[in-house]
Amino acid sequence: MYYKHHPVFPKGFMWGASTAAWQTEGAIEEDGKTLTIIDLNSRTKVPYADDSIASDHYHHFREDVALMKECGFTSYRFSLAWARIFPHADRVINEKGMAFYNALIDELTAAGITPIVTLYHYDMPCWVDEEYGGWWDRRIIDEFEFYARTCFRLFGDRVKYWLSINEQNMQICYGNWLGLDKNCSDWFRDKWKMNHIMNLCHAKAVIACHEMVEGGKIGPVPGYVPIYPESCRPMDQIAAMNAEEFTEKIWNDLYVFRDYSPFVRNYWKEHDIDPDIRPGDMELIQQAKIDFFAVNCYRSNVGKDARPEESFRAQELNKSGEKGNFIYPIFPGEYALAPNPYVETTDWDWEIDPVALRYSLRYLWDHYRLPMMITENGFAAHEDIGPDGRIHDQGRIDFLRDQIYNVGLAIADGCDVIGYNPWSFVDLLSTGNGMAKRYGLVFVNTTDDDVRDLRRIPKDSFYWYSKLIRSNGQDWGCDMSAWLDKQ
Repeated sequence: MYYKHHPVFPKGFMWGASTAAWQTEGAIEEDGKTLTIIDLNSRTKVPYADDSIASDHYHHFREDVALMKECGFTSYRFSLAWARIFPHADRVINEKGMAFYNALIDELTAAGITPIVTLYHYDMPCWVDEEYGGWWDRRIIDEFEFYARTCFRLFGDRVKYWLSINEQNMQICYGNWLGLDKNCSDWFRDKWKMNHIMNLCHAKAVIACHEMVEGGKIGPVPGYVPIYPESCRPMDQIAAMNAEEFTEKIWNDLYVFRDYSPFVRNYWKEHDIDPDIRPGDMELIQQAKIDFFAVNCYRSNVGKDARPEESFRAQELNKSGEKGNFIYPIFPGEYALAPNPYVETTDWDWEIDPVALRYSLRYLWDHYRLPMMITENGFAAHEDIGPDGRIHDQGRIDFLRDQIYNVGLAIADGCDVIGYNPWSFVDLLSTGNGMAKRYGLVFVNTTDDDVRDLRRIPKDSFYWYSKLIRSNGQDWGCDMSAWLDKQ
């Protein structure tokens, strides 16, 4: 359906942005914090120092919150670092870590900004990895529950929106990205045991939040990449459906219906896979009723048929930032992914497809009828300070305008969308590219090779977004009638 008018955003719609602890805080071994697996990964990309400074949010958080307020934010999605709160296996709270998060949350609430807090965003403490092998040992379920309950007790009086595990589906689909497949002899089968343990951790957090946080709401954070069929060939359509099942729908069905779908159960049976579901597990999961979906959506993919006789090919991300280096996967007998000739791409070969966000919201609403908030959606670019001392990021403005417009269309289509928090507030460490891949509304003056002075410089997109926020989605900074005629 086409709409030739400004989209209308509901009163109280939450406008803000997102970050994650390990990508912004820095201070990875300061004030009692211990290392995480992702900290060690980041150190390989930041060669200038023994410590990973990231955006140094740990020392700049008051300045950063002041910038959020200046922009007009009414929400901010961030994560807690498990290893900053519990640096060791003794379950003794790190008082300085707790004080930092208390100060950050107080600063946000004083500025009228709603905190949206993620419990786990890839940063497995090294002590947990050493003790349990990461997510492989069922003993981590009690450890994660203890951590979650501590967070709800410490911060639940001010934090009412909680997120459990960031992009669990992507961690299982592409475990080699984050090292989840290490020490695993058969990732194809055993990843489903890890996934089941993560589901039990998610369930423990949901149950504890509802028990401990007055008025608290909690949801999962799926990484959502809608899959279009490459052609109208029937088997391309089946392949696209398979791709959505294997990369997102299996997880979303579990979160909402609190049971594994017939699709995945039949898949396990067909491939002789034992996810190690034990007595009482599904009864626990049945109790974990989520309140909303947080949605991370940057792009779309294209699915096509992959015949059983084809050779397997793993997906490889473009880490160079030079177009043409993304390698699409092939899963024989299930699906393959392919480039889309109808959309442009970023320097990292990610599809620039604003309709994907509308599609995602429509799809999730049609299937699950739960409120949704966008918690990641952003544009990466190579950037540095210009001759005039500013950062002119018209590409990001264009991206945000088109994406937010499609959020408005999804609302007009009948979807219940309660907030938009793009990635990211400040420039931060990318999972694969360090500081070279910049997403921020605010430039942080540091690089992978030079600390520089860590100044915060709002980009042009910051000021554009501020006008849109303050008008609740009505001031688009351009002649929208002319823009709409081109759509």
